[in-house]
Amino acid sequence: MLYAIIATDVANSLEKRLAARPAHVERLKALQAEGRIVLAGPHPAVDSNDPGDAGFTGSLIVAEFASLADAQAWAKADPYVAAGVYADVVIKPFKQVLP
Repeated sequence: MLYAIIATDVANSLEKRLAARPAHVERLKALQAEGRIVLAGPHPAVDSNDPGDAGFTGSLIVAEFASLADAQAWAKADPYVAAGVYADVVIKPFKQVLP
């Protein structure tokens, strides 16, 4: 089943994000290689694809996992969690309608 992983950053997370980003992206690429990722990306803090020093306010990942527990375990092991980037992570089942 698909799950939406919706994360909210701590204030002023940009430096922590940049430090942990390579490991975070590596995990996403592993999901992609397994054909399990639908989409993933950050929420810019300003209305721009390149928010610069404004940074980001969180992330959204929609991916396939065997269960909610598996999605929770995967999210808990994210490098952004370990680095203190995320203040909160919510995981919900997701039903893709389009495309």
